[in-house]
Amino acid sequence: MGRMAYVLGIDIGGTCTSAAVSRLVGPTWSRPEIVRLDPQSPVIPSVLHVTTNGSLTVGDPGRDGPLVDGGRIARGFVRRIGDDVPLVVAGEACTPQTLVAVLAMWVVERIVAQEDSDPEHIVITHPATWGPYRKRLLHEALWEIGLTNVTLLPRPVTAAESHSFQGFSGRTLAVYALGGTGYEMSVVRRTQPAGFQVLGCAEGVQPLGGADFDQALTDHVRSAITQQIGAAQLDDRRLRLALFGLGEECARAKEALSVADETEVRVQLPQGPVQLRITRAEFEELIRPALELTVDTLDRTIRSCDLRTDQVDGILLVGGSARIPLVAELISARLSRPVTVEADPQVTVAAGAALAACQILALASRRHDPNWRRQPAPIEYPDGPPSLPQDSAESGDDEQREPPPRPPVRVTPLDLPRPRSGSRLVPGRGFR
Repeated sequence: MGRMAYVLGIDIGGTCTSAAVSRLVGPTWSRPEIVRLDPQSPVIPSVLHVTTNGSLTVGDPGRDGPLVDGGRIARGFVRRIGDDVPLVVAGEACTPQTLVAVLAMWVVERIVAQEDSDPEHIVITHPATWGPYRKRLLHEALWEIGLTNVTLLPRPVTAAESHSFQGFSGRTLAVYALGGTGYEMSVVRRTQPAGFQVLGCAEGVQPLGGADFDQALTDHVRSAITQQIGAAQLDDRRLRLALFGLGEECARAKEALSVADETEVRVQLPQGPVQLRITRAEFEELIRPALELTVDTLDRTIRSCDLRTDQVDGILLVGGSARIPLVAELISARLSRPVTVEADPQVTVAAGAALAACQILALASRRHDPNWRRQPAPIEYPDGPPSLPQDSAESGDDEQREPPPRPPVRVTPLDLPRPRSGSRLVPGRGFR
């Protein structure tokens, strides 16, 4: 049997990265298949680590092992694209777009090793608030590392593709994205001959996401433990060490409360094990004010597109924190529109990116353009409208223009390992 042609969708988020493939089966493309980038999970942390011997690994080394030098870890670099102040990793300065490109290459090489062939096309997502400047920076970094057959598309566009594949037939869709460290609200509309365009978008002024909900629950549990054992006991060094892993346990409890009405937080203290019962109602009261703020932003985003809420055909929830039941409850109560969250909203955007890649291939094939795969500039859907309406650029949106002049910053490129023929970058072991 010959190798099966396939396309690849990659979503590199602020905290996690996911990917999906769709394969050519006869004349049609298959349902997107989420690729497990981690043995225990379909996603991998959007984290790069430079080891003491100089090799580069992907994933958070502190998640399953001992603490490491934080100066050798790079995280949160996606949102830094467009900032000409470099990130310093292992004593070397590098641009955030270079780090994103390296992570993208890691995903591509992992998929190529599994499929034993190169993808026909790749779609990589980006925040809807990005303008041409940031997209160009990322596309140039991808081109430099060797990823040339790439289309960059806004996350809400690919999320809408996934929702359309699942049966959404409406014209206008609001996309509510709530991740680990931020949120973004968008409104998209169908276009012809294919795809969606972004009518409007907004992101949180202050970072807000699942990590903040984890911290709120951690503070709540820590306060309850303090009441049980007495504040004076907190001076005990052994107790402070025992509470060090409380955040991870509370993150697990938060996920459990997405499907259960209550759960237990277990902590091994010097005095003995402690179990605290946490109900979903308690957790929801902790995070309700923050979630109401995100719903306010969604409402304003819809209205900024000169739309009434009843003119939106549906609302799609994406991102890991979209699993929290209170999110859908608050949105439904406020906007009275159909709200949908897929079984795993953390990978919705990646699945849609693979679907978008299928459409791009189909449209390009109909145009009989043999050079479309070698375009170095970022493109939208062929014949489609721009990602943002023209009036966004005319209303003072700095994202649509070059950034203002800043003092020159000398950036020494990080000497990252470059992929070789037949090599691949594996978690914890660098390029092999």
